[in-house]
Amino acid sequence: MKFRCRTGTETGEILEETYLANSESQLRRELEEKGLTILSLKGHGFLGGLQRNHWIRKKISSKEFLVFNQELATLLKAGMPLVQSLEILRQRVTNDALKVLLDTVCRKVKSGVSLSGAFAEEGALVSPMYSASLMAGERSGSLDVAIRRYINYEKVLRTVRQRTISALIYPTILLFLMSVLVGIIVLQVVPAFSNFYDTFDQQLPLSTQAIVSLSDFLVKNFSIIIIGLPAILFAMWAYLKSSSRRIKIDSALIQLPLVGQILWKFSTSQLARTLSTLLGGGIPLVNAIEVSLDSVQNKHLAKQLSVVKKQVSEGESFSSSLLAHKVFPDVGVKMVEVGESTGALQEMLNSLADFYDEEIEREVSRFIALIEPVVLVIMGVVIAAVVLALYLPLFELSSVIGG
Repeated sequence: MKFRCRTGTETGEILEETYLANSESQLRRELEEKGLTILSLKGHGFLGGLQRNHWIRKKISSKEFLVFNQELATLLKAGMPLVQSLEILRQRVTNDALKVLLDTVCRKVKSGVSLSGAFAEEGALVSPMYSASLMAGERSGSLDVAIRRYINYEKVLRTVRQRTISALIYPTILLFLMSVLVGIIVLQVVPAFSNFYDTFDQQLPLSTQAIVSLSDFLVKNFSIIIIGLPAILFAMWAYLKSSSRRIKIDSALIQLPLVGQILWKFSTSQLARTLSTLLGGGIPLVNAIEVSLDSVQNKHLAKQLSVVKKQVSEGESFSSSLLAHKVFPDVGVKMVEVGESTGALQEMLNSLADFYDEEIEREVSRFIALIEPVVLVIMGVVIAAVVLALYLPLFELSSVIGG
């Protein structure tokens, strides 16, 4: 990476040069060892900041970031000053990308910027949810409590995601094995049978002709398909990346039977838990909704939520806006309505998230229990159809010879 750096020498001379280094922290150490005082340091050129941000996002795992926050909350609870806590953790961190991020944040905090503001200025590197949690902790004077609340929030979301992914592993393996097996038959076995049938002056059944034609096409164009498939997938990804198309697709997804309800409940659970965490930290409802917009994976629901935020800011109740724009399922809206009327919206949102987490786990298990035999049946039918199409000419030949 290239960095543009202004340094001061011991004689008072100001130098401005471009350096190459693997990371900002590494370059800082090298310059300090030379006795230079760093006045400014940033990525060189138009893409410098983008390269740095991409590199940091790629290198910092969510687990490492959570560990940092756990240690920071522990130090703050023990009475350690914020700047000193950041200095200690910055020196202990082994991940270069995280060290670069903490170097920048620590420098900004020393210059008088709040911790939430320092992280917020890093843009896409840190989620708005995290910055808002820090801001709530700073306003209430309990930063360590706010950080621990954020940690618990992330841990619950990770647990739900991991359970869902674990449940989908077995059906995915079955589909992969079926694809491999059918691919071997079509690319290896069918050509051998085709060569064998060419020795007979006999017309093949339509099913056999179809399998042989498909096999010939795949074998002859195999290299083109291997090269072209990633290009097609990339083109589809680029096409679907448009926000308007993504909104339409996400709207259609939650309308699907079985799967749509699970996706809707997952978005509801995630949104409810985000709002509960922010409200628990003292963030006003309208601000909490605005911050939560980025946490909603489904862009259709995010668009509807933005309308809800506007209506709530104009004085309409949160529950009635959710119902009108179908952001939450009916059960979720009822729970929000009860929370609003009793003044316990934060607690009710947390209960709502727990309720839907259990619903998601139960419905995913039911879906997997249904999909597993369906996949096995499809595997059996596909393989049986291919094998039957291959052996059907042999049965006809044997009957002709026998006759």
